[in-house]
Amino acid sequence: MTPGGFDRLAKAGMQFLIERGAGEAAGFPDSEYEAKGAVIVERAELFAQADVVLHVRTLGANPEAGKADLPLLRSGQIVIGMAEPLSALESVAAMAKAGVTLFAMELIPRITRAQAMDVLSSMATVAGYRAVLAGAQASARMFPMLTTAAGTIVPAKVFVLGVGVAGLQALATAKRLGAVCSAYDVRAAAKEQAESVGAKFVSLALEAKSAEGSGGYAKAMDEEFYRRQRELLTSVLREQDVVITTAAVPGKKAPILITAEMVHAMHPGAVIVDMAAERGGNCELTRAGETVVVGGVTILGMTNLPSEAAYHASQMYAKNVATFLQHLAPKGAIELDVKEEITRETLVTHQGQTVHAKVAELIAPELVGG
Repeated sequence: MTPGGFDRLAKAGMQFLIERGAGEAAGFPDSEYEAKGAVIVERAELFAQADVVLHVRTLGANPEAGKADLPLLRSGQIVIGMAEPLSALESVAAMAKAGVTLFAMELIPRITRAQAMDVLSSMATVAGYRAVLAGAQASARMFPMLTTAAGTIVPAKVFVLGVGVAGLQALATAKRLGAVCSAYDVRAAAKEQAESVGAKFVSLALEAKSAEGSGGYAKAMDEEFYRRQRELLTSVLREQDVVITTAAVPGKKAPILITAEMVHAMHPGAVIVDMAAERGGNCELTRAGETVVVGGVTILGMTNLPSEAAYHASQMYAKNVATFLQHLAPKGAIELDVKEEITRETLVTHQGQTVHAKVAELIAPELVGG
């Protein structure tokens, strides 16, 4: 939560405790929170007093540090944040056992009235922007075309795999920097979206009638589809200077779109920015959190890209969370209507049980509930 995020919530009568130093790394000192009427406390005291605890990453999305919070949680306490509920199943079970009411912000449904709560879109916007800057910095080429006394500098070629929110922001940013942009996505609707930001859409001779799942996300395809896709993409990658991959399927390992063989076919000096590194990577050679150089090709396995622009990422996330909190507490007190779509789709654990239908299907029977 940012200091500016309090304004509407305070009018509803909510009071805020802030962990000491929580906003400093993002550019929000404690004094700005205090000026808004918030009380600065130590972490343990915050858990002891708060009815609702707001996180960026809860236990499931922050497994190491999150374990320290488990003993601090109280039965009936509400926890809101990103939780990786479709993959961090043991963490979900631990939250249920603690009696916590857990809301996972990743599960916000992509419907019109929930747009201001959509944290995935907010964070993808920041990540797409930062990915391009990282690729530009790692590349030995400049992005724009320049006419100089020493000759003409041709523009860099940037190729984006996956035209979701992150991909579109990456294309728009690369275009603003002067690169020649192109993109590919399995979803037919992505062609018009890519062209709307000035990129050329690369069409591959692939059948993908059912490539789009619920909520506009790409869904997992079979291995034969990915094999054929990789064959066709190899010739495209040979021409690129910077490749940005964004393909992710909620709750699943990221699909491999670029094999080691494809990397070796790229020209020395090319750069791959793998935005799916945290989920295993779209490139076979990606190592999460590391930079790998193979055959002169630099592969950036960047994780937590939104933290690279922490001030504005925090600003957007705080707006998402504040809007969601207003939805749950329109009059200042939490009112859980589990039949309402936004509440139902984000509620993961409640009263000692895993209540989200999709998560409950995935979780092992022995882990469900208390």
